[in-house]
Amino acid sequence: MMNIKKTFVTLLFLTPLFSFAEEADSSSTAGYISEDLIVYMHTGAGKNYRIQGTVNSGEKVELTGNSNNDYSEIITDKDRIGWIESKHVSTKPGMRYVIADLNEKLASFQSGKSDMTQQLNDAILEIDTLKSERSDLQNSISALNMDLTQTKSQLKNQDTSIKKQWFFNGAIVLGIGLLFGLILPRLFSKRKSSMENWG
Repeated sequence: MMNIKKTFVTLLFLTPLFSFAEEADSSSTAGYISEDLIVYMHTGAGKNYRIQGTVNSGEKVELTGNSNNDYSEIITDKDRIGWIESKHVSTKPGMRYVIADLNEKLASFQSGKSDMTQQLNDAILEIDTLKSERSDLQNSISALNMDLTQTKSQLKNQDTSIKKQWFFNGAIVLGIGLLFGLILPRLFSKRKSSMENWG
């Protein structure tokens, strides 16, 4: 009885009971373990092969392309080679990887959003600064326009004063001219007549 058990154990763990009937393309692809709690990895394509460990649910593995008896050959991230049931393998990532990917994208989005918010705040601050500078420039322009108006008014008043001064000066010159041109000749004429009468 003991010898039979030993023989069975030997056959079970050391000798393949059948040859591999199917063999897929040897090129490896990425695969993912389904979300089951425990997935056993065997040394061959069948439950009758020795269990050499387990793989975590959602774990990323490498598919060698070899398959047989509804089993697929895989290579784990620790370079262990084994066989698991094909129903536990998918080329689509499990929820753990999907959630991790979404969390990474969310973190990236939030980081980008933070950067955009900072850029927006900087732009708003720059706009406020430009508005303040524009207001200062407008005030300076208003002050300059006021000074220009006052200067023009002063120049106009000065021009009017100069014209009045020239007018008065012209009147004086005209008066003097009339004096010399009209009055003095008459005076000389009367003197001459008086002298002639005396003579």
